[in-house]
Amino acid sequence: MKFRKKPVVIDAIQWDGTLSGLRAIEAVLPTIDTRGVTAHPPSNTVSWWRIGTLEGGHDVISGDWIITGVKGEHYPCKDEIFRLTYEQVTP
Repeated sequence: MKFRKKPVVIDAIQWDGTLSGLRAIEAVLPTIDTRGVTAHPPSNTVSWWRIGTLEGGHDVISGDWIITGVKGEHYPCKDEIFRLTYEQVTP
């Protein structure tokens, strides 16, 4: 059997690998479940970041997209998979 993914419009924001970028994501997504961060504030870098999802914790790397799912949950998606799966919607 074959199935097609239902057309669903999602909210997503791409992380740039910086501490300020992480803080901006947390500001936009106040319900995100940040489980751990190894940050280096003087250099504005983050070497490790983990968020909680419905399936447990997932590591986030620079360039990943943080997607808000249909139930309001957040999860990371690798840039290559994101670009193959989603296209930008114009208002």
